[in-house]
Formats: sequence, structure tokens, C-alpha cells
Amino acid sequence: MRLVLYNPPSSATRKPVLPMSLLALGAVLEEHHEYALVDGNLEPDPVAAIDALVREWGARALAVTVMPGPQLAGAVPTCRRLKELRPRLTVIWGGYFPTQHWDVCLRAPYVDFVVRGHGELVLKELLDRLESGGDPTSLAGLAYRNAVREPVTNTMAPIPHPDRLPDFPYHKAEVSRYVRRTFMGARTLPHHSSYGCPFFCNFCAVVNMVSGRWLAQSADRTARVARTLVERFGADAVEFYDNNFFVQESRTTEFAERIRDLRIAWWGEARIDTLLRYSERSWGMMRDSGLKMVFLGAESGSDETLKRMNKGGSASAEKTLAIAEKMRHYGIVPELSFVLGNPPDPETDTRRTLAFIRRVKGVNPNAEIVLYMYSPVPLDGELYERAKASGFRFPDTLEEWISPAWQEFAQHRSTTMPWLSDGTRMEVRNFEQVLNAYYPTITDIKLRGFWRAVLKAASGWRYRLHIYAHPLELRALNHLLSYQRPETSGF
Repeated sequence: MRLVLYNPPSSATRKPVLPMSLLALGAVLEEHHEYALVDGNLEPDPVAAIDALVREWGARALAVTVMPGPQLAGAVPTCRRLKELRPRLTVIWGGYFPTQHWDVCLRAPYVDFVVRGHGELVLKELLDRLESGGDPTSLAGLAYRNAVREPVTNTMAPIPHPDRLPDFPYHKAEVSRYVRRTFMGARTLPHHSSYGCPFFCNFCAVVNMVSGRWLAQSADRTARVARTLVERFGADAVEFYDNNFFVQESRTTEFAERIRDLRIAWWGEARIDTLLRYSERSWGMMRDSGLKMVFLGAESGSDETLKRMNKGGSASAEKTLAIAEKMRHYGIVPELSFVLGNPPDPETDTRRTLAFIRRVKGVNPNAEIVLYMYSPVPLDGELYERAKASGFRFPDTLEEWISPAWQEFAQHRSTTMPWLSDGTRMEVRNFEQVLNAYYPTITDIKLRGFWRAVLKAASGWRYRLHIYAHPLELRALNHLLSYQRPETSGF
């Protein structure tokens, strides 16, 4: 069967990031089905491009990867229009958003199937059955409409082991168009070397997809991919988009040792308590291999809130301070994310965490701080139940999901959550404005030394005196310089 694999725009600026989810699908499909990639970050008119492949090339199916936020906002009108133009085109959605909200997706007439979880093998089997005229409805990992047009779902499929999947088919993508200049290097490319995470944080969408499982490529294979990116495409930096790259210390240190001769920079995501268990020798090897920054979910300055988040018994605010100090010693930047406004007392929770962030900066001024507002995910747990008790509900239609209010929600910047007051939201916004001026993010490669000094001088009195209200002068500077807030590398 001929099909199109479509990556909707992943940001408002259409920043091109190698569509690894589609390459992972393509690797499995390569010998069985013909496929073409269409990337909405590069293609100015995705509807026209996909329609041409249906009309001229004979594509019969469209598989779309959908993250909440900008990708969902692009996927809905694109698929709706294509279904109007080509009613017989089979439209299949997969990714984080359809995995969680499969029933909402299938209420839309322009979505025919939803592949839930890691869908490489499920998509291949679905296409095989559609091509042969078989019945796909028994497939694990598939959601569909039954005989009376009601959405139903099967159980989740097992997670495929990434070490048993084929290498990415880089020949199917114009890799040169995805090479980006970042704070790590002039030619940065990404890779995804493991699936899942062994923890059960109840605000995290990954839990729904993997239920505590973590499977990884070997250190040798991951290092060989990094070498390929360097030797074939001239990469001088690699971002690892794994949900948790550093789960296994022996794998991390073997990988670090194998890439030392490449002299590249690299970035990945980790748990604070996991990294604190690493030996000094491992830290030295990671530093020497080029590790520049690690994204870490600090989440809160309150141990009570961390417990509600199900972060695990070993997570604590003091451990966040310890990792900030450890990484300062080794010259590796901690990129710490915090979730603010958690029920049941979002105002107190927010103020405690803002005060704690100042302590983190006192320990390690180079620590990057990424702030999010609490956004529920459909998991059982205290936080979600308290959110529902406050009047929260998820939208019933895709059209509501792509409204401005829910787009903000999907990006953890919501201004409408019922349990959070406008005053607290403004308090966070003002604090963030002062913090980001006093400590400009190193990920903003456009902001040079002089302007960094200007921002620090303009915000210094506010930061020292804890005066955050009405930072009009900083907003004016932000408008003038267009400096960015810290954000997860690559996203």
C-alpha cells in the first residue's frame, strides 16, 4: 500500500526538527509498503502536497503524528480538508494526543483509526490487513469506530524494543534541512535512543503510553548513530529526545566513552535522584564526552507536592539543590523544569516554588529555569481528582481542543484553569519576566554579551529586592530584544 506519513507543524515558527517519529515508522514499513514523508515545518501547503501524492502517486492512506498544541492545531484542518477532497483516503492518527484522547479523535469524521502508544508494528499490521481486506479491529494498540460508529479501543500493544527495530531511513528525509544552530553547536541534529520511563509521575503523558517500562538501544548502537550523524551529516552536537536517557548508569558511561573521540556536545533528559546516584567517575566521563546540559524535572520546591505528583519516595527539594551544586562542579548546565499552581492550594504551592527557585539560583546561577503551569492529564491520581472537583473537564471535540484557550493549556501556559486565580497567574508571569532578564538563558544564541549585561542591570534591583510587580521596563526590553525564555532544548 502507498501511504503518506505526515508531520504537522510543531511550533508557530515552524522550526524544523528531524521528524524521528515518522522515520521510526518508515524504518519498519520500508520493505512492506511504499511511503512518502511530508513535513509541515518545511512544506508551505501540506494539503496540496498530500493531495498531489494521493492524486498522482496513488497514496491510499495518511498517517499523522500528533502532539498536543501546534501539531494538533495543524492536523485538524489539514485532515478535515483532505477528507473533503478525498473521502476514500484512510486517515490514521498516532502520537501522544491520540493515545490519551482516542475517543475524541474518533468522534471526528476525518479520523478513521487511532494507533495508541508506540505504533511502529501496529501501523504496519494495520496497513497489511487493510491491503489484504482483513479485519484490523482485533489489533492490540488500535482504536476504531465499531459497527454503530461508536469509538472503541483495544488494549495497548507491547512496546517494541528499540534495539530490535531497523535504523532510521535517513535517505527518506532531506537531513541537511534539519541541521540547526543551537547553543551547543553550529550543526545540531537529534536522535531518540530509548522508549519510556520507569517512573509513574501522575502529571506526565508518557505514563499512559508505557506504564513504567523503559527499553533502550545499546550504548554501542547509540554511539554508532551519533557517529553517523557526525560523519554523514557534519553534526557537531546531538540532542537526545528520550523521555529519560540516563536510566542506566552503565549504558550512559559506555556511551560517553565511545563518543569521546567525536568531540561533540550533547544534551538529554534525566531524573534528579537517578543522576545523584552516579559515581564521580561517571560524572567525569559524561563531562569529558561533551555533555553540556541535562533537562531535569525538579517540578516543585515542596516535598508535599512532589509526593502528590507521585515523583517517588526519593524525590525532594533538597536533592534538587544537590544536583544543582553537583552540576556546577562539573560544568554541566542543569535545565530544571517546575510545575506551578498545583492543587489543592495552588497559591501557596506557587509561592513556595518561586522562593525555592531563588535558592536554586543561589547554589548554581547557571541553572536554567523552565516554568509551566499545572495541566491535568487523564490519569488516576490525587492531582487529577482535585482538578475535576474544581470543575475541570477535557474538551469533547477536536474543534474545541484547537481553540486558543486549549492551545495555551496544551503548552502548559493556560490562563483559564478554574483552581488558579488571576493574581497568582500574574505573579508567575512577573516573576518569570524578572528572572529571565536577570539570568538570560544560554539557549538564546542571538543574545550577546552587551545585551545580557543590559538586561541584568535593568532587572537587578527588582531581583535583589523581591519586587516583581508591573515590570513594564522589562517588557519593553523584551519587545525590543525579542529574547526568549528558557525552553527544553529543541522544542
